[in-house]
Amino acid sequence: MLRGNVNDLVAFLAVARELSFTKAAAKIGVSQSALSHTLRLLEARLGIRLLTRTTRAVSLTEAGERLLESIGPHFDEIEAQMEALSELRDKPAGTIRIAASDYAIRFVLWPKLRKFLPNYPDIKVELVQDNGLTDIVTERFEAGVRMGEHLAKDMISARISPDFRMAVVGAPSYLANQPTPLHPKELVGHKCINFRLQTSGALYAWEFEENGREIKIRVEGQLAFTNSFDVLEATLDGFGLSYMAEEIVRPYLEQGRLVRVLEEYCPYWDPYYLYYPSRRQSSPAFAAVVEALRHRG
Repeated sequence: MLRGNVNDLVAFLAVARELSFTKAAAKIGVSQSALSHTLRLLEARLGIRLLTRTTRAVSLTEAGERLLESIGPHFDEIEAQMEALSELRDKPAGTIRIAASDYAIRFVLWPKLRKFLPNYPDIKVELVQDNGLTDIVTERFEAGVRMGEHLAKDMISARISPDFRMAVVGAPSYLANQPTPLHPKELVGHKCINFRLQTSGALYAWEFEENGREIKIRVEGQLAFTNSFDVLEATLDGFGLSYMAEEIVRPYLEQGRLVRVLEEYCPYWDPYYLYYPSRRQSSPAFAAVVEALRHRG
């Protein structure tokens, strides 16, 4: 009886946290129909509805919210303690989930991880693209990546990159028919490719510096994306100017496929930091990953 209850509660937690039977079923490795059946039996046994289901969404009832808040932390603690048992193994082991932007994954995390992982076959790393500001505790990530070290008080951070710089670029085909902007304010007259922030839904304001003073410009254009590499493709196709990380555009500048403008107004920004809750220090696998990612320049 106890084992069945535990399995049912694990199923409930998956649905309650994902608010999706499809995602929850994939996460715990069962079919969607089996998961739905399990939840119906749990509700019948408890004699109370935990979930409200429609054809488009899943939400928690008041009882479901109460159950999630009461048992969720206990299951998280059990999982953390099970992971901590990996200390007894010869090699660190476990799964590390990290939320990071598309740029940080490709240019900061992966170059280091591809050297690190072959030496630690029992460590699994899941890199989840997140161009917003996801709450890593709520979403159950081991760590996240952000620019700057000013984070919540209960977080620890480790620098993982050199200082960071953006670049305004455009294809020669676009600039051939447009006046070259000589000051950030002149971007108002240009077609620009916007980047939309996933968390707030706002368009990212392009940031510059002049004589130590910050300048933010909100640009206009025909296109907006939530992925940096889609912005790159549209820029290469001549749809306007874009504001992108130097590392992304450098090869195309060297090939002459892109032209840089306003370079003198683009300052260096804070580097990328890996941040994580202090309790993650107990995992040898996580400690090994942090050391592999740490910047030593």
